[in-house]
Amino acid sequence: MFASLSGRTAVITGASRGIGRGIARRFAAAGINTVVASRSAPEAQAAAAAIAAETGTPSIGIGADVSTEAGAAALAQAALDRFGAIDILCANAGIFPAARLGAMTGAEFDQVIDTNLKSLFLTVSACLPALTASGAGRIVITSSITGPVTGYPGWSHYGASKAGQLGFMRTAAIELAPRGITVNAVMPGNIMTEGMAEMGPDYIAGMAAAIPQKALGRVEDIANAALYFASAEAGYVTGQALIVDGGQVLPESPQAMAEMG
Repeated sequence: MFASLSGRTAVITGASRGIGRGIARRFAAAGINTVVASRSAPEAQAAAAAIAAETGTPSIGIGADVSTEAGAAALAQAALDRFGAIDILCANAGIFPAARLGAMTGAEFDQVIDTNLKSLFLTVSACLPALTASGAGRIVITSSITGPVTGYPGWSHYGASKAGQLGFMRTAAIELAPRGITVNAVMPGNIMTEGMAEMGPDYIAGMAAAIPQKALGRVEDIANAALYFASAEAGYVTGQALIVDGGQVLPESPQAMAEMG
């Protein structure tokens, strides 16, 4: 039985929809106060209101562009103003527009790196004093199998950002260990979210066919992994990345899938 996390406070970026919203909902169900952050304040507030109504745990929505220092600082201050603490930071903000090399512009590359990678550094920096004061701070990063393990045409900038998150994680875990802060990452495979639905049924069917479990994952699968990293029981785990993908990265070839029977 895990120790209760009730009364602790988590900041979750990119949490108005998809995996981030699933993490916020799962955390709130465990009694964790949640700060739902999104570029869109109305979307963040709507998500927070729904989570609070569903779980009975306090949740607030904050509009913040965490790819900027001002946005990250404002988010941390809003969490402290409302709850007086930040015990957990889930760095989940991310975008994945497709653009192939030769057509991708520098501005498009920068947008993905700023949103997915720079925002990680900025939110950690902004929340660091409060995470230190917590005495058992937790940083949970939403990375991906794309970049660190696999690749996909059109996502070289996305893959670079997600691989970069893991490089950041390893050194941050060393630097922050004396403060009692752990830094870990969840690496989702293909998860059924609103963004995935926008890829279309043919893409979804093709992805499911490449997964040994023959199905896309659920946001709850990622949220449960994030909750473990936020727990007291994970206090001796830091600098680690957990793949949650239904076995997608395991087959060495299409033939391996065909031999499953």
